[in-house]
Amino acid sequence: MASLFQDAHSGRYRIRFRYGGQPYNRSLTTSDRQEAETVRSRVEETLRLLTRGRLEIPADADPGTFVLTDGKRNGKPSPSVVHSLNDLFKVYQEKLPAGTKEATTLQGEARHIKHLLRHIGANRIAQTIKGNDIQRYVEKRLQESWHGKPIRPDTIKKELTTFRLIWNWAVNQGYLKGIAPMKGIKFPKRDQKPPFMTHDEIQRTIVRGGLPMEKQNELWECLFLNRAEVQDVLNDVKKTARRSFVYPMFVFAAHTGARRSEILRSQIDDFDFHSRTVLIREKKKSRTKAITYRRVPMTSLFCDVMRAWFDNHPGGQFTICDGSHTTYPMSPFAAHDHFKRTLRGSKWEKIRGFHTFRHSFASNLAAASVDQRIIDEWMGHQTEEMRKRYRHLFPDQQRAAIDSVFGGNGK
Repeated sequence: MASLFQDAHSGRYRIRFRYGGQPYNRSLTTSDRQEAETVRSRVEETLRLLTRGRLEIPADADPGTFVLTDGKRNGKPSPSVVHSLNDLFKVYQEKLPAGTKEATTLQGEARHIKHLLRHIGANRIAQTIKGNDIQRYVEKRLQESWHGKPIRPDTIKKELTTFRLIWNWAVNQGYLKGIAPMKGIKFPKRDQKPPFMTHDEIQRTIVRGGLPMEKQNELWECLFLNRAEVQDVLNDVKKTARRSFVYPMFVFAAHTGARRSEILRSQIDDFDFHSRTVLIREKKKSRTKAITYRRVPMTSLFCDVMRAWFDNHPGGQFTICDGSHTTYPMSPFAAHDHFKRTLRGSKWEKIRGFHTFRHSFASNLAAASVDQRIIDEWMGHQTEEMRKRYRHLFPDQQRAAIDSVFGGNGK
């Protein structure tokens, strides 16, 4: 009736339960498992009393608070007062409805909040923060490094995007007034991301020498796999995978261009083997809908692999499952760990993650002259910057286009 899970970032436990068809997700403000289990037992007892009619929630009570306090807090919780920046972030995190955002998104926001509090000041009155405070924040972060690498402007922009999002939320809730103080913030110019490169192109560049490890890593971030290389990777994975779900997970990524989060969110009922299509559940396409969908046709290999996998599926609703937990999807961290373990020691260990298959999927479709509108439909959201990065991968089409105007001999 109630379940616990531990926040990977803070270490604190949260509790999930349902009442009246409404899900509740509340922090227990403790990292002690025994204490959290005690609260869970009391919550389940309160829910049983409510179900049997031996306890009734007052009309003016907040159900979540009532259940969590053993029916002792009857009134609605009083609105929190936001004074400091710490107050602002705390209220935002406490009032964010369960399931609104992915766990990885919440963890990213928590990291951003940590940096914002450290540099702007936890006790700073939130309403008094001005543009020059934000500019100083940018300058301080640019002087810092992580694992020996300087903090990039793009990282700081993501942190300030979190700040703007929370500020706007607070304005809508009546905690703050005015627009977020972000106008005129200056960032150093950044280089455009390099175009995608094949495995052999990157190897040749590195072998010539003179590149520091940081630059070599940047090149591997640009890795693009052609169709033959994608199949080579999948063949290696099929031979070396230690768990039965690993090969289907790789094929899913390589043959649909789905994001890691979309693969882990996928459910068995999303596969239609009659029409040979798979429904992709996406969360990045709309700001007004929690889930949107797109359909991607299934290749013969993908179709065969998933049929075989479902015949031996350990149970539960989710497509990718290791058998130990069937109620919740596999965590992104577990999926990435299986990804790296499977490729370790092989020619392909430099592949950074599932995203390499995503942009390789788009690039190979474009190289085969598939209409860009169809590629965008299958991929979900795509930016123009991303499209530019793989357009150089099909020079034959570009050469044919210019020859159609000027002729092959330039006359």
